[in-house]
Amino acid sequence: MVVGRKIPYLSLSQLLVAVLAFSYLIVALGAQKQLRFGQNGKFKILQVADMHFADGKTTPCLDVFPSQMHTCSDINTTAFIERMIRAEKPDLIVFTGDNIVGFDATDAAKSLSAAFAPAISSNIPWVAVLGNHDQESTLSREGVMKHIVGLQNTLSQLNPAEAHVIDGFGNYNLEIGGVENSRFQNKSVLNLYFLDSGDYSTVPSITGYGWIKPSQQFWFQRTSANLRRAYASKPEPQKGPAPGLVYFHIPLPEFASFDSSNFTGVKQEGISSASVNSGFFTTMVQAGDVKAVFTGHDHLNDFCGELTGIQLCYAGGFGYHAYGKAGWSRRARVVVASLEKSEKGDWGPVKSIKTWKRLDDPYLTAIDGQALWSKSPAGATPAPEECPIACILPHPVCGVNGVTYWCGCPDALCAGVPVFKFGESYTARPTHFC
Repeated sequence: MVVGRKIPYLSLSQLLVAVLAFSYLIVALGAQKQLRFGQNGKFKILQVADMHFADGKTTPCLDVFPSQMHTCSDINTTAFIERMIRAEKPDLIVFTGDNIVGFDATDAAKSLSAAFAPAISSNIPWVAVLGNHDQESTLSREGVMKHIVGLQNTLSQLNPAEAHVIDGFGNYNLEIGGVENSRFQNKSVLNLYFLDSGDYSTVPSITGYGWIKPSQQFWFQRTSANLRRAYASKPEPQKGPAPGLVYFHIPLPEFASFDSSNFTGVKQEGISSASVNSGFFTTMVQAGDVKAVFTGHDHLNDFCGELTGIQLCYAGGFGYHAYGKAGWSRRARVVVASLEKSEKGDWGPVKSIKTWKRLDDPYLTAIDGQALWSKSPAGATPAPEECPIACILPHPVCGVNGVTYWCGCPDALCAGVPVFKFGESYTARPTHFC
């Protein structure tokens, strides 16, 4: 008689733990998906700030004209995202916080899933960070970020695996590789940093909003140093750092450094930063790779201004359940990084970073096109090899070269041509309107 060994059985709780562990492994592996520049030598990012999504079609709009109220809801926010995705065809979508407005969202998980649904269904990679309102519904900040990380097509991360102690949830970075089969295909030529800027101060003697803490800054410094070291190493060692872009929700106190004479866009409300300066701007300046910072939070500001070599940019309010201004269109920011092209036709490192905004009007009007950074000499904005600007409806502008650019300001900007006037070209003189 053969005596068989007893086979151990897993309890239900053990099985659930195993399934959850496997799920998180799959999510973690998905987050490692390599993003890279397209064969056109470009990488396009769509920033969506302050959706303030709640319960969908039953959630009313704020700050629109009375005639719009009876048909306006969260669905307008969803429609705007869908229009932007179709028009711009971004390579990455970045949601910079206050994705839901907690007090009005009866079920945080459902609201989050609905808010990100257009990005999910587009099959375009997307990421998100937290604002100061995301945790005010039925999930904690950690719970909100965990739910986001578990959604389809997202590259969002709960926190970096190598950071054993770090404040907040949703601190991570993404590396954007060069064009496939180019000399830079295995090198990160554009680095994206995402941070949790907090919600509100937890220090009794300090009132107001949260800020980026020392532990997060230490992680940023270490990550930036590692990326700079890798960029300077073989293959294709480079002398300077690859450009970096930083995304978070609450603006830094340094955003208050500008007036109408030294920024592009509008400033229609105060800068609602933390009441203390955590020094993160100085940390970025010292790192040397950051070229631009993108935030939300103050819905009526949409400007970009340069300070000590770093562009500080708002996106402008996107969501219809967020406060705004009747007659001032909801908007989104687009950023495009373009690569150098050698005489042999091979794609190299990043040569320029440009931006514009689009309005949620009948034409998805593009405004405020500007160069954020360029490797070219000061004042020079070379035209890229090709300008694949896409528009749903024509919105022509007249370039100073007498050419009509049918997709508007971004089309002219991509060609390196200042704009003389809106509409078709019949004459030209050097005046900027975009």
